[in-house]
Amino acid sequence: MSQDVKVCVLFGFGINCDRETAAVFEMVGGSPERLHVNRLVQGERELSEFDILAVPGGFSFGDHLGSGRLLGNRLRFALREQLQRFVTDGKPIIGICNGFQALVKTGLLPGPQSASVEPDLVQRASLTLNNTGRYEDRWVTLEFDPLSPCIWTKGMQRIECPVRHGEGRFVTPTSEDLDELQGSHQLTVRYVDPITSAGEGIQDELLPFPISPNGSMRNIAGICDATGLVFGLMPHPEAFYNMWLHPEHTSMDIGEDWEGEGLQIFRNAIEYVRGQR
Repeated sequence: MSQDVKVCVLFGFGINCDRETAAVFEMVGGSPERLHVNRLVQGERELSEFDILAVPGGFSFGDHLGSGRLLGNRLRFALREQLQRFVTDGKPIIGICNGFQALVKTGLLPGPQSASVEPDLVQRASLTLNNTGRYEDRWVTLEFDPLSPCIWTKGMQRIECPVRHGEGRFVTPTSEDLDELQGSHQLTVRYVDPITSAGEGIQDELLPFPISPNGSMRNIAGICDATGLVFGLMPHPEAFYNMWLHPEHTSMDIGEDWEGEGLQIFRNAIEYVRGQR
């Protein structure tokens, strides 16, 4: 398979999931490059060189002033025009865990209500402390909105995935803000009870811990912007690229079907970019 889709995977300042993120993009046929944030900030490189931007997980800037806050500010103020042009040019962006926190704090997520409006980088939501009051590291069950415009989750219904975060509770100023996001199907992925049938797990009422590991409003695990190009989620799909990584893999009949459920998210983006050419 030709590796013609160039993926910028940011690293530096405490980002620590960049190698795994680059690896999964390569596994699905992309051509990833790990690029230090400062090379973009200082003008040595430009986002326009790439087809996809990935902001991986980690503890950027030590999570000082809040998870993703300083990285979000660095991106918003130093790369503002490049980020806006990246989205208006129809190029996908993903933020995972700390990367999701950064995208929310840049204002790229959830972004303006209309897909035809240029990203204004105004913060409209936040990710704050888990309601357990501690860092959570566990596997969860996720379900996707089939009507979401998100290009990253097309054709996906339900997966299991690990989470590892201390500030994963998604909040907005008002419930009306969530109503708008839900109405436009931007609440792309939610935590669900694994005993429910696939396709029937999504609900607005807060699920108990540990089904919802953080108390996120309406059990939100990830959202997209109105264009469907920008996607962020707290769980780590790059950490489930192989079925042998599942905590119950010894009781599973894996056989030749070794691919982990999280890999499809990255494949969707690669296929989307190729389909636009």
